[in-house]
Amino acid sequence: MKKILLILFTIHCSLFTASAQCGIENTAFKSGEMLEYDLYFNWQFIWVKVGTAEMDTKMTTFEGKDAWKSYLITRGNNRLDKYFLMRDTLLSYCNPDLSPLYFRKGAREGDRYYIDEIWYSYPNDYCQLKKHRVDADGEQHWKTSTYKSCIYDMMSIFLRARNFDASKMKKHQTIPMPVSDARSLTNSWLEYRGKENFKMNGTKEKFRCLVFSFYERENNKSHELIRFYITDDQNHIPVRLDMFLSFGSAKAFLKSYTGVRSPMTSKIK
Repeated sequence: MKKILLILFTIHCSLFTASAQCGIENTAFKSGEMLEYDLYFNWQFIWVKVGTAEMDTKMTTFEGKDAWKSYLITRGNNRLDKYFLMRDTLLSYCNPDLSPLYFRKGAREGDRYYIDEIWYSYPNDYCQLKKHRVDADGEQHWKTSTYKSCIYDMMSIFLRARNFDASKMKKHQTIPMPVSDARSLTNSWLEYRGKENFKMNGTKEKFRCLVFSFYERENNKSHELIRFYITDDQNHIPVRLDMFLSFGSAKAFLKSYTGVRSPMTSKIK
């Protein structure tokens, strides 16, 4: 569920260019934005709250230069801990134009703990990723990969993608979305499904939303991993996520949002 929750933030990715011109103008968020989510799992036909997630974004510095710092933390509650321990922290630094600089994921899943890291550089208009992984048994792996196209991780793609103009998309249009971790590059894409209204869980707030599905191809089969609903305004905030897991179904609902950049014009009164 954690992998899917993190992938959920890739909701507005555009086609990547042939060279590593990976920046984009930021019009969607400002320093100090905080998003909080409640996580639910379908347990014997009953939806049970199993944890929370929060994402914070602010302007800071990285290696002495201005940079966006963003982190995502997912935590299982005591009810989930009885069956499966979940503690994930993701960290990302990006240039002011949102091109990625560094990514780190520390994940505790059950009795396993592993670390993924990626350092980005852009020699001769290529996108180069220096990857480092520490397995649960402590074994370390290093790999460097170079691409002609821009490659992102599960955090930096979120910041870039929120600035994509989805109003120009047609229903059922698909967009390729190359996302890497320290092991491999995923063959994944996004499909636009149209617009729907959504009432936030436990509140009276109702939003006009754009609906997307995220697909991944593995072992010569395509799978819908997540269907998500994002505000149809300049902020492009995910408010609901339906996750299709190999062992069941899960959902995430936006609990609160603070420090947003633009008025929430998608809110229905």
